Amino acid sequence: MGMGRGAGRSALGFWPTLAFLLCSFPAATSPCKILKCNSEFWSATAGSHSPTSDDAPEFCAALRTYALCTRRTARTCRGDLAYHSAVHGIEDLMSQYNCSKDGPTSQPRLRTLPPPGDSQERSDSPEICHYEKSFHKHAAAPNYTHCGLFGDPHLRTFTDRFQTCKVQGAWPLIDNNYLNVQVTNTPVLPGSAATATSKLTIIFKNFQECVDQKVYQAEMDEPPAAFADGSKNGGDKHGANSLKITEKVSGQHVEIQAKYIGTTIVVRQVGRYLTFAVRMPEEVVNAVEDRDSQGLYLCLRGCPLNQQIDFQAFRANAEGPGTRRPAAASPAPAAPDTFPYETAVAKCKEKLPVEDLYYQACVFDLLTTGDVNFTLAAYYALEDVKMLHSNKDRLHLYERTREPPGRAAAVGLPPAPRPLLGSLLLLTLLPAVLEAVAA
Repeated sequence: MGMGRGAGRSALGFWPTLAFLLCSFPAATSPCKILKCNSEFWSATAGSHSPTSDDAPEFCAALRTYALCTRRTARTCRGDLAYHSAVHGIEDLMSQYNCSKDGPTSQPRLRTLPPPGDSQERSDSPEICHYEKSFHKHAAAPNYTHCGLFGDPHLRTFTDRFQTCKVQGAWPLIDNNYLNVQVTNTPVLPGSAATATSKLTIIFKNFQECVDQKVYQAEMDEPPAAFADGSKNGGDKHGANSLKITEKVSGQHVEIQAKYIGTTIVVRQVGRYLTFAVRMPEEVVNAVEDRDSQGLYLCLRGCPLNQQIDFQAFRANAEGPGTRRPAAASPAPAAPDTFPYETAVAKCKEKLPVEDLYYQACVFDLLTTGDVNFTLAAYYALEDVKMLHSNKDRLHLYERTREPPGRAAAVGLPPAPRPLLGSLLLLTLLPAVLEAVAA
C-alpha cells in the first residue's frame, strides 16, 4: 500500500504492509499514537499472512479496531506518513476481505519482542524496517524518483527538470519528514559566478525500532565512509541495519542505503568537488508537514529563477557578438580563454557520445571552469541516473520548453528551465528557414 495511490489499486498483504508501518512511526516525543495502533493490529492478527474464510470474522474485527484507533489519533497525526499509510491500508484490506465498517471489534494481544542482540543483525529488522518488503508481491511496485546535482552545478529534479544554477552558499536539496540534505556551493574560480559543491550534509531522522538520528557530512578532499559519529549503520536499534554506508571506491565513491524508507544515496568526489544522486519513493519525497515551506527544496521545486544560468545566452556570447541575450534568467560567467570550444566538445564526446543534457552540461562546465575533471562529473552523474532512475526511457534528457506559467502554478512548482543547447540549433537553422520563406 502506498499513501496517495488512486482508487482501484491492488490491495496489499497486510503483514508486509504493517512491517513498513511499524518502522515508519514518529519519535517517542510525538503526540501521534499510530505506533500503538499498528502494534495492536500486528498483535491481534498474530502473524496470519492470508486469513482463511473461517478467520475472516476475527480478521475484520481486528481491522475495525485498527480503524477506530486511527480515528482517535487522527488530530495529532496530521502529515504523518505512517498514519496516512495505515488509513489507506485499512480501506484496502476491508474491501479485499469484504469487511463491514460496523460490527464487533477485537482486544489486542501483547506482542513479544525478540531478545536484545547484535544491532547489525536483528531477526525482525529485514521485514519491519524494509520499505520494499511492505509491498505485496501481487501489488503495484512503489514509484521511485531520482534527483541529482553535479558539476557547475547542474540539477535534475524529482520531476526530471534539468537546470543549470548558481546557488552559491548553502542550499537545501531535500527536506522532508525522514531526512534533510543540504549542499554548500563555492566559486570555482576567483571572482567567478561559476560554483560547484564543496560540502554535503545529510541528516537521517530518528525512527524507533529502525534507526537513531545519523548525520553524514562530506567535504572536499575525501568523502568519509562513515557517519559523523564513526558508525556505519543506524545505531543500536532492532532495525539498525536498515541504514548502512558502503564505500564503493576508497576516497571517491560512497553509497548509503536507507532501506526503511526505500532510499539510495550516492556521493562521489570528482576532482575537487562533490556530486550527489538519490533514488527515493514518491511518497517519501512528498512526506512534508507544510508544503508552503518547501519553496527552496531544490530537488522538488528546482532552482529559483534568479539563480538559473541562461546557457543559451552564454553560448551565443561564446560564439560571437550580436546575439540578443534573453533577460529572464541570469547569464553564465565568462568562459576561460584557455579552453577553446572545439576542445571542450571533443573531450566531452569521449565520455558522453549521446548529445543529451549531460553532454551539454559537460561542454558548459569545461567552458566556464577550464577544469577537465568536470567531464567525469557529468559522466558519473549519468551513470548514477542509469543505476537509480526507475524509468529507463528517461535516462537521457534533451531539450525541453518552458512550462506555461499557469501549469507551473497549478502544481506549486516554478517554471521549467530555459532550454540549453537545442535552441541554438534553431538559431543556426533560422537564416536558412527565412531564406526559404522569402523564396
